[in-house]
Amino acid sequence: MAKSPLLLGQRHPRYTLAFLTLFLCAYWFLSTPPPLPRPVVYKHNHELQARLNREERKYLAMLPQRHDLITKYGPTPAQVAMFPPDQEPWPPYTLWDFFPPIYNCPHELDRVGALGDGGKWMCGLSRLETKPDCVIYSFGVDSSYSFEATLLESTQFCEVWIYDSTKGEDAKSQIPRSLRHRAHFGKLALGASDKHGPGDDPKTWTLKSLMSENGHAHIDFLRIDIEGWEWETFRAIIRDFTMERVSPPQAANADADSPGASGWRVREREGVLPFGQLQIELHVWNQRFQDVLEWWELLEASGLRPFHSEINLVYANYNRHSGVELAEYSFLNVRGENAFIKDYEPDRPDVEGRPQVSPNV
Repeated sequence: MAKSPLLLGQRHPRYTLAFLTLFLCAYWFLSTPPPLPRPVVYKHNHELQARLNREERKYLAMLPQRHDLITKYGPTPAQVAMFPPDQEPWPPYTLWDFFPPIYNCPHELDRVGALGDGGKWMCGLSRLETKPDCVIYSFGVDSSYSFEATLLESTQFCEVWIYDSTKGEDAKSQIPRSLRHRAHFGKLALGASDKHGPGDDPKTWTLKSLMSENGHAHIDFLRIDIEGWEWETFRAIIRDFTMERVSPPQAANADADSPGASGWRVREREGVLPFGQLQIELHVWNQRFQDVLEWWELLEASGLRPFHSEINLVYANYNRHSGVELAEYSFLNVRGENAFIKDYEPDRPDVEGRPQVSPNV
C-alpha cells in the first residue's frame, strides 16, 4: 500500500521543510515580474559639456590644417593622390592622414567584441548599461557576431536589430540562447533607396524606412559595414534627416576648392541625425580623393565627429598589392540629446498621483 504524503512528512520533517522552502523560493522567483525600465530624465552636467566644448574647439581648429595639407600636395582636391606611389618625391601621407579622429571620447573608450576582426571601438558603453529603450542597429555582420553578443551581455535593456543581405533568422544560433529574446534578425540590405518589393533580391531598405517599419525614432548605436555601398547610402541618410542650412551666396570670385567660413566646402546642415554613435567601415575602392573629402565633410557638417579609427590590417595583409583601402571609423553625434552627450538619471514613472519629473535640459 502506498504511503500518504502526510505520513512521509511526519517521518522526514527536515526533508519536507527543505522541499517546501525550495518550492516557495522557485515560485517567488518565477512569479516576480522583471523590473520595469525607467524613463530617461536628462540633467545638466557642466563638466561633460565643458569637455564637449573643448573637443569641438580643437576639432574645428584642425580643419585649416587639412586645407593646408591639400594645398601642399594638390593643390586642389582633384590633384591629391590618395596613396602616393613609391617614387620620388615620396610625399609622407596617405588618404587617412587627412581625416584624423582627434575628437576625444568624453567617456571610457572600449573595444567591444573579439580580438582581431569582429571587435569594434565604442565610446561610453556604460551609458547604455541600464538605459531603457536602448536600440542598436547592426548592418553587415558576415560571420562574426561577437560585437553584438557582447553588447547584449553588457546591457540590461538594449535590443539589437541585426541585418545582412545573406542571412536571416537562421543566424540566431550565433547569439547565446539567454540573450536571443533581445536580438532581432532580418535578411535585407541597407541602401540609398527603397527596393523591397516581391521581385527585389536582395531587398533594400533606407534607414528612414526601416526605422519607421520598426517603430523607432532614435538609434543609440549604429554600425554599418556594407562593402562599399556606404558612400551613396550615407548621403541618402543625411539627405533624409537633415537639410542644407541657408547661407549667403558665395562671392563671385570665391574659390570653389577653398573651404568657407565653416571650414568645409559643403554647406552646413540643419537637423539631427537619428543616432547617438556611428561605427562604420570605409572601403575606398574606386573612390577619388575629392569624392571622399566631400562625403566626409557632409558627415562633419551634419554633426558627426570621429573619435577613433582602425585600419583593417587583415585586409591589407591579404591584399598587399592594393594598399590600406579599408578603415573603420567611430563617430560621436554631437547634436541633439543622445545618451553620449547628455547626462541622464532614470526616474520611476508616475505612481498614484506622484507628479512626473519634467526633463531638465
